Amino acid sequence: MELTKRPDDSAAGKSIYWLGVAFAIMHIYFNTIGTLPELWVASIHFAGFALLCALMVPVMQGKTAASRRWFLLLDCLLGLAAVVCAAYLIGFEDALYDRGVTFVVSDWVFSIAAIFIALEMARRTTGWFIPSMIVVALTYVFWWGPYIDGIFGFPGLSLETVLYRSYFSTEGMFGQIARISWSYVFMFILFGAFLVKSGAGDFIIELSRCAAGRFVGGPGFVAVLGSGLMGSVSGSSVANTVSTGVITIPLMRRAGFPARFAAGVEAAASTGGQLMPPVMGAGAFIMASYTQVPYVDIIAVAALPALLYFLSVGFFVRVEAMRSHAQSVELDTRPVGQVLKEGWHYLLPLVVLVTLLVNNFTPTYAAGISTISVIAASWLSKHPMNFKDVLDALAQGSKNMATTAMLLVAVGLVVNVVAMTGIGNTFSLMVAEWAGGSLMITLVLVALASLILGMGLPVTASYIVLATLSAPALYNLIAEMQLVDLLVTGNLPETARTIFLLIAPEKVALLAEPMSEVQAQQLLAMVPGDFKAQLLEQALAPEVLAMLLVSAHMIIFWLSQDSNVTPPVCLTAFAAAAIARTPPMATGFTAWKVAKGLYIVPVLLAYTPFIGGTATEVLSIFAFSVFGIYALVGCMEGYLESPLNPVLRITSGVAGGAMLWPHGNLIINFSAVAVFIAIFIYSRRNRSVSTD
Repeated sequence: MELTKRPDDSAAGKSIYWLGVAFAIMHIYFNTIGTLPELWVASIHFAGFALLCALMVPVMQGKTAASRRWFLLLDCLLGLAAVVCAAYLIGFEDALYDRGVTFVVSDWVFSIAAIFIALEMARRTTGWFIPSMIVVALTYVFWWGPYIDGIFGFPGLSLETVLYRSYFSTEGMFGQIARISWSYVFMFILFGAFLVKSGAGDFIIELSRCAAGRFVGGPGFVAVLGSGLMGSVSGSSVANTVSTGVITIPLMRRAGFPARFAAGVEAAASTGGQLMPPVMGAGAFIMASYTQVPYVDIIAVAALPALLYFLSVGFFVRVEAMRSHAQSVELDTRPVGQVLKEGWHYLLPLVVLVTLLVNNFTPTYAAGISTISVIAASWLSKHPMNFKDVLDALAQGSKNMATTAMLLVAVGLVVNVVAMTGIGNTFSLMVAEWAGGSLMITLVLVALASLILGMGLPVTASYIVLATLSAPALYNLIAEMQLVDLLVTGNLPETARTIFLLIAPEKVALLAEPMSEVQAQQLLAMVPGDFKAQLLEQALAPEVLAMLLVSAHMIIFWLSQDSNVTPPVCLTAFAAAAIARTPPMATGFTAWKVAKGLYIVPVLLAYTPFIGGTATEVLSIFAFSVFGIYALVGCMEGYLESPLNPVLRITSGVAGGAMLWPHGNLIINFSAVAVFIAIFIYSRRNRSVSTD
């Protein structure tokens, strides 16, 4: 959704500009030397961006000048009401506790008003789905929950309690999710705004053209590489598509790629931008908060899976380039050395960021220092950032943050409902029951749920809701798979065997010897649910359990991306289709096909130690997966370097499946690699013969 609806040169546009500058400076203060309570900071964060959104996105588009003035007045009043709500919270919080948390009339008025404003801003910036979901969630707690029978029944809380926990406490709209918004997310979005303003975006595109433009199907690789680099900073798939697609899609079409394929590749590659560290569309920050695993560890384990995804998109580009004869087109690019010589300084802020993160500085501190380094690095170029450029970047950072801020504050209300009612555990138990203990079925259920949620929720909100509801079930299944492996190999630690001594003493003697997988699963099924958490803690090291939890969240985060490229609602693909002027739905199906890595990688994360394994294990999984995905692409497309006959096509698919399946047999993997390489060479020779 395009947020800035009012002209920049209008009075409202100028107000938006200076408010954006002020809020950016205010957030820099909060994240550096500020000492205000987090509840106050979160409420100021809400008030500021609610005011900004009210000015940026009119409640209605007036047809006459008079009506537009009235709507502007209404928007100003609504924005100022948000400011008053925040001021009331700060000024009268102590009075509420002095009364024993008993509401007076003003408490009712301001808490309801704050929630209403959050819903309205979410509606303006993301549509009707989120506010509708929040209303359903809140009313479930105090109204219709007690009327439901079965596992989803809830005895209910008073409306006063719901409003208190939603507005006055650090659990609702000003809770954990809001804290992530005003700290990590804002600082990195501001960092991205400074990078773009300094000219780094143009440098990234030109560097991508130089690096990838000379390969077969060069323009397609420019889209993949450019979107990956831009996405590592911006963390927004639609923003990626709009910013890089206007360059890469025409390039791909000029090179000979079909228009629909060009748009599909751009959409798929831009979706990958949210998977690429360091920002990951705010997902890395939320994941770090949920799992209590350091942010730098999250982005470290996310790097290779993200690279695997971009390689998977690149394989589709290569195959289509060979089929469309797009490799014959030369891009008008300068030498890489010349581009780097003129723009190497744009890389310095990223080096500063990575260095600070590796040396255990907090992400907010690292982002703040890196933002300063953008200004310093720009003075090494022909166009150094001046004071006006700094103000522009501050204002743009706030405007870029507006949608995300309102989204995260509003979604905090849903997360609070899940915490109040315990519905997350109920949902996890239901998923586990439906799946019958099958990890694969659980993955399918989570994928379907993410697709349905993604039709109405942005990716970040979809991930938050799904992680809150289904991460425990997914984590338990992945961890239990580790327990089964220990039982099968007879390596269950002595400390963990005491659990079986309590529940099945006659089976303890079997634990010291290897057993079949069926026996291990039967033995594990005897452990009551109350004891399973204790068994996991005694059988697996804390760092292993932490990485298993990260794997569960990373799976959900990856599957949450599929709504970007999966019809019927795929905004990223629709944005690419608008640029390419291709049918939106057909473009969506093409993007969905090209983005198959979104489904393959989560399976690897679930069944292999791709996250948390040793360096040898991780690199081995990555290497075989690269060949495996390429083989599957050849099977899907029926083409590598030349057309594949049905036998070779099926053989390529079987080889790809063998390399990706987590059997742990190196002989099978190397044999499958050899088969695929043989098919590739045969296909290449066939192409040479046909061209001769």
